[in-house]
Amino acid sequence: MVSLVCTLQDHLDDVNWCAFSATLLATCSGDKTLRIYNTRDFAELPYSPLSGHGYGVHCCCFSACGQFLASCSTDATTVIWSVATGEIEAVLEHPGRSPVRICAFSPDSTYLVSGASDGTLALWDFPSKKLLRTGAVNDTTMVACSFSPCGQLFMTGSTYGDLRLWDLAMNQLHAEKNAHDLGVTCCAFAPNILSSVHVVQFHLASCGQDSHLRIWAINKSGSGAYKMKLLHTLTGQSAPVLSCAYSSDGQLLVSGSVDKTVTIYDANNAVLLYTLNQHGRYVTACAFSPTSPLIATGSMDKTVNIWRVEDGNSSHAGKSLPESALASSEGRTSTGQSKLLVSDWSEGDVSAWLVEEGLEALVDKFRVNNIDGTELLSLTSDTLASELHIESVGLRKKVLRKVEELKDASVCTGIPDEFLCPITRELMKEPVIAADGYSYEREAIESWINTKNRSSPMTNLPLLTTLLTPNYTLKMAIGRWKTSH
Repeated sequence: MVSLVCTLQDHLDDVNWCAFSATLLATCSGDKTLRIYNTRDFAELPYSPLSGHGYGVHCCCFSACGQFLASCSTDATTVIWSVATGEIEAVLEHPGRSPVRICAFSPDSTYLVSGASDGTLALWDFPSKKLLRTGAVNDTTMVACSFSPCGQLFMTGSTYGDLRLWDLAMNQLHAEKNAHDLGVTCCAFAPNILSSVHVVQFHLASCGQDSHLRIWAINKSGSGAYKMKLLHTLTGQSAPVLSCAYSSDGQLLVSGSVDKTVTIYDANNAVLLYTLNQHGRYVTACAFSPTSPLIATGSMDKTVNIWRVEDGNSSHAGKSLPESALASSEGRTSTGQSKLLVSDWSEGDVSAWLVEEGLEALVDKFRVNNIDGTELLSLTSDTLASELHIESVGLRKKVLRKVEELKDASVCTGIPDEFLCPITRELMKEPVIAADGYSYEREAIESWINTKNRSSPMTNLPLLTTLLTPNYTLKMAIGRWKTSH
């Protein structure tokens, strides 16, 4: 049995990745932010969202101890965050300054791997944050990476459809070419190691643009050679499969697809158990909690769904969420944001918004001071302190941050999506058409190409030419829209 626990609707753009620690959920998005939630009740932490990247955030992952969070972005960096404070601990600049598409910790967090759009890999010593060595696969984009449970190997997947096994010296131990037609999108090692006298075996799940989810056996023989064998091809989804993840006991496998579905399989027997259909657009991310029977799935519909899995195949022993937590989290959305203009809000709308943002303690202060939508948008730290008598500096900052998010959301909901550059997610001034047929802001796509990245930001496929054609029709449409608004 699978049930929807709650829907998180805080991101302003596509959700690209989800990751659990023992107590937290992290999500990242094309809106350049990461958001952190407590898995006890899925309330957002006070310092969330994390804003430090200049472009969209593609991937995030927790260290084994849960004290650090890594995130990577089109801005060519992998940022290390302190989970305790939300502060940046380190910024790792990828060699060659190419957009970073994937990052992964080793099981003991000794190492961190980042993979980029130019096909390069960087292996970092995590305690010292120093670059140890680099590797590369030419003419492709790295989009998938997973460490083996022993921590001595990692697998990468690329837009050319190959899976490659590496050791920590950046030696390629095996290359499975054409593992997925049209490109790999994600890969994940199962947490178990199967060993005998003569063979050590790992299992790996991979998915791709061919609409398939595959399970592989990776065998290490006594001589030290590695071989990959395809065990199962799962065809439960009708469009490209974008993400996959194992449960912490290796019994279940989840995947998300362009067909908007989430599928859950018995990983050992390759049997489809459930198909979930609640997302409105492509399902781009999925993750299992290591301590509770929960799955998080992220989508291009800007939401994250939290699911509870109760299944005989899973040995999870996590505690149930309290009913009060389910009631407060179910279908989270902002009443005020349903209106186009925040300046039209009444005092009651502002009060409802405060409650939804976890600021219910301030409702009385706002009511006494007759704070409506117009007043809300003009709040400053000084007015919060002197007129509303909010003494806590942290609380004042949180209110102002939420107001800024409200302003951003109002802008985003008012701009047609086709007027936003897919790279920057900002209103285009000089739209141009690239070889992939998509329109981008000229400066953004030129910067993308100048990083020696010849793949499309939208499809990950190679750009046949770097020629850019001005999109005058779109520019005029944007101009008309700006005049009318």
